[in-house]
Amino acid sequence: MALLRRIVLAAAAMALLQAGALAQSGKVYRVGLVGVGASDIGILGPGMVRDFAQRGYVEGQTIIFERRAAQGKLDRLPGFIDEVVAKHVDVIVTAGYPAALAAKERAGNTPIVVTGSGDPVATGLAASLAHPGGNITGVSEIASELSAKRLALLKEAVPSVHTVAVLWNADDLGMTLRYRAAEVEAPRLGMVIVPLGVHAPDDFDTAFAEMNKTPPDGILMVTDILTNLNRKRVMQYAEEHRLPAIYEYAFLAHDGGLMSYGPDQDAVDRAAGLTDRILKGAKPADLPLELPTRFQFAVNLKAAKAIGLTIPEAILLRADDVIE
Repeated sequence: MALLRRIVLAAAAMALLQAGALAQSGKVYRVGLVGVGASDIGILGPGMVRDFAQRGYVEGQTIIFERRAAQGKLDRLPGFIDEVVAKHVDVIVTAGYPAALAAKERAGNTPIVVTGSGDPVATGLAASLAHPGGNITGVSEIASELSAKRLALLKEAVPSVHTVAVLWNADDLGMTLRYRAAEVEAPRLGMVIVPLGVHAPDDFDTAFAEMNKTPPDGILMVTDILTNLNRKRVMQYAEEHRLPAIYEYAFLAHDGGLMSYGPDQDAVDRAAGLTDRILKGAKPADLPLELPTRFQFAVNLKAAKAIGLTIPEAILLRADDVIE
């Protein structure tokens, strides 16, 4: 306990020293935060302020955030990028591939840190993981490995699963690449993917109708703003039709999903760290894209009971989070 207390005190002291140094410099940084979703989550949530505070920044004194939330209305993104550029921000941090693309196309030479945009190399946002080039860096993902792991966990939990319906936003290239990764990995696990791409909220009714006509054995939902806003509809359908479903993030299992597997939500802190380095003089082209290093497997026993499923003990022993 004494060691832990010393570490905490040392971290606090370092933050105070950094805050003092920033205050003495007289520089007030501006950071644009542009997301495809709501105004209180991810980079637009309180975690971003906290993560910058831990690095010595004080909102309103040494750093000012220009926040823009598209609330799912992607046509607003180009205008948002123009607005934050007009505010002469030092860095733009984006959440979601559409926001990252808008920034790439409209931000000029302003440094950009991307999160939640899929694989920036595969989507053409960056040249390579090690050397992004241009003015973009950020947090990448390992879609093929994660898709394979999710399908494998679904198969292990319910060995009878053969056909898996994949719901994803077909208008988002980053999410489409996650679907394609699942499509590639499925045959290796003896599974068949049923593609159910959606473009708008009304498309979920069409997807459900397709599943009614040809029932799958399970569901994999790829998470972006569109599917997240409609997650309760997917979970309700899965429960009503007694279908095992796996999701990408732990909060979805806590929301009622059966299982989830994916990186823990440290992308905001990583984005803050990369932004801090850029504000201190680093160039995005020289900052390698960061990959997730910590993953979380969650199982919701209440959801399992609702569909009459007994989760194997081996699965429960591997779970990081078992929701009673």
